[in-house]
Amino acid sequence: MAAYLWGTNRLASNVYEAACDRVAKCYEKYDHVAVSFSGGKDSTATLNVTLDVAEKLGKLPVRTIFWDEEAIPFETEHYVRRVAEDPRVEMEWLCLPVKHRNACSNREPWWYTWAPEAEDKWVRPLPPEAITHVDGFPTDPAKRYSIPEMSGLMFDPKIHGTSAILLGIRGQESLTRMRAVRRKATENYIVHYGPDSPTYRGNLWKVYPVFDWTTEDVWTAPKLFGWDYNTSYDNMEMAGIKAHAQRCAPPYGEEPMGGLWMFSQCFPDIWDRMSERVAGAATAARYARTELYSYRSRPEKPDGIKWRDFLKYFLRKHDPAEAAEVAKRVGMFIDRHYAKTSDPILPTATHPNTGISWDFLLMLAVRGDFKHRKNPMFADSDEDRVKGWARYNAERRELIDSGRIHEVMP
Repeated sequence: MAAYLWGTNRLASNVYEAACDRVAKCYEKYDHVAVSFSGGKDSTATLNVTLDVAEKLGKLPVRTIFWDEEAIPFETEHYVRRVAEDPRVEMEWLCLPVKHRNACSNREPWWYTWAPEAEDKWVRPLPPEAITHVDGFPTDPAKRYSIPEMSGLMFDPKIHGTSAILLGIRGQESLTRMRAVRRKATENYIVHYGPDSPTYRGNLWKVYPVFDWTTEDVWTAPKLFGWDYNTSYDNMEMAGIKAHAQRCAPPYGEEPMGGLWMFSQCFPDIWDRMSERVAGAATAARYARTELYSYRSRPEKPDGIKWRDFLKYFLRKHDPAEAAEVAKRVGMFIDRHYAKTSDPILPTATHPNTGISWDFLLMLAVRGDFKHRKNPMFADSDEDRVKGWARYNAERRELIDSGRIHEVMP
């Protein structure tokens, strides 16, 4: 690829140059720049772009924060260790009991990596490089932070000044991620670390320099530039898993849970301990892609039961505290719908103006959505809206004709 420039107000000719421009702008704009690294393909691209820019700007070494999530392949650990040995990298290897979602169980909806009280269940031995203490991280297990919540602890305004943390988040990965980088018309790849975080100090910005890269771009770059990479992806490739579905992060959350089976096939050396690490993992590995976990198909509602009552049945399956949170989110979407229209919410056809259906709300009730990543889908074009209204009106007429319209009424 052609050499890149920055600060020239020109359009980059490819995604690599654009990413380099974004990183270079961060070095201009902020006092301190660091990379959040997971060992995955997207953070690999982010780190290598940053290393290229930092080297040209004389900003080496690059502070690199590796969040070791414990339930990861040994290939990831070996790769991160190779990265840490690069003299251009200043690695911080964090092994903390951070809070993670466990969608495998309604009764135990959270798990904590490297939790001292669960040492007998750890998937891997604690690495020798491990940092197990960060000032300000709660010692009370009930108050532990998630990785996003604790990010502010890593950037002291008195030491680092204004700071940018570069993350390997790509819009292609999910609608939520795409929305994260479409909030502004300019510098839409930069997001202020918000005051809703318990570790907010006002001096941190999150930056997504490779947000517009495709999966093909992510894998073209290592070949083109000779970058090292995580060989766990080779295992997944040999198992026939398509590139866009390959993940090496812990697969216990709502979205990645459907890939639990992949770990049993690709990483048998850790699978036994992974299947026992969190409640429900062994069951989810077998049934995560079925209606038991509301994957694609949903549990079928018996005739004569109102949809609200059907959802309450599944809400009661969650732990009481979590059930209240899920019910609040479901209620929020219902309230938003009726604030915009008096039209009823229908079983499967989404309302064109609100994107809500009982099918969508049932998925929330069954699976949870504690990270607030599930949002209604809206029509993108006039043609889609016309089709949406046709589906909605047809289903509404069918409910009226069959005498079941009362099941969907508030």
